[in-house]
Amino acid sequence: MKSLTTVTSKKITSSVRTAVFPVAGMGTRFLPATKATAKEMMPVVDKPLIQYAVEEALEAGCDRLVFISGRGKRAIADHFDVAFELEHELERRGKEQLLDEVRNIVPRGVSTVFLRQPYPLGLGHAVLMARDVVGDNPFAVLLADDLILSKKPVLAQMKEHFDRYHAGILAIQRVPEEDTNKYGIIQCKSWENQIYQVSDIVEKPEPEYAPSNLGVVGRYILPAKTFEYLDDLPAGSGGEIQLTDAIAALLQERQVLGYEFEGRRFDCGDKLGYLQATIEFGLRHAGVGKPFAEYLHQLATSGICSYVTDTHKKIAFQKSRKKLRAA
Repeated sequence: MKSLTTVTSKKITSSVRTAVFPVAGMGTRFLPATKATAKEMMPVVDKPLIQYAVEEALEAGCDRLVFISGRGKRAIADHFDVAFELEHELERRGKEQLLDEVRNIVPRGVSTVFLRQPYPLGLGHAVLMARDVVGDNPFAVLLADDLILSKKPVLAQMKEHFDRYHAGILAIQRVPEEDTNKYGIIQCKSWENQIYQVSDIVEKPEPEYAPSNLGVVGRYILPAKTFEYLDDLPAGSGGEIQLTDAIAALLQERQVLGYEFEGRRFDCGDKLGYLQATIEFGLRHAGVGKPFAEYLHQLATSGICSYVTDTHKKIAFQKSRKKLRAA
């Protein structure tokens, strides 16, 4: 691992202005809901998942948005396009607040680029497709499945550290040891508060082989050099081109830091995580937060929670009785 002094001779000085959104996944964990609808368009309260990720990128200063989509994802492009008929109708009805919200989904001065990933070859391949648009500049990658609730957007937190250290930044969090096979796991040493020097990264290791319990979640700031490694990679875990493998190769010549971000992350590619995010964001929504909180309180005090628990116990008991009878 090269020291920081050695690496700073090759430091990145450009600002991070381009955000890449890999949105070509099939969303199999949410079938049948995602059979004809992009999982990134599933709403949390009144905004689709992908819009939360875009807003995070915009708040971090990105003004070029690159979407790597696939078959059946046209709704994403439509969502970020101008809707003349809708805007005209809202204007005619005098719904100025809604009109303003619709018009500012993509603010003026922000460009959008949509690229099609023809084959499901993995996250690394999706990111590689953005190479010609990104050019020689550092760029951000945001995975919409990872919705993060924080006072300051996580990408903006990361950008502060990028501007200070001029090195690749990975958003990391501590994960349960039994779940290391769901994440890219870093080998590292603590450097400063919430900052780690990464010496290696492994894609989805089994717990006994995991170098730590620090997993990478869906936020990255990477140098353009990453594309060269992605271009040379063979298929890795799952027969796909893994971004993790490219970062591992990048570590041989560039400094990469892990940042233990401030905020609560919800895995919205998982049913439970999605429901948890809906409740948390719903409670904080300016329009429905208070009545929603009252409704949840009413449910809790009326015994619905114990009813659900008792129902699950009853089902489990019935299943165990059936097994005993079969035996």
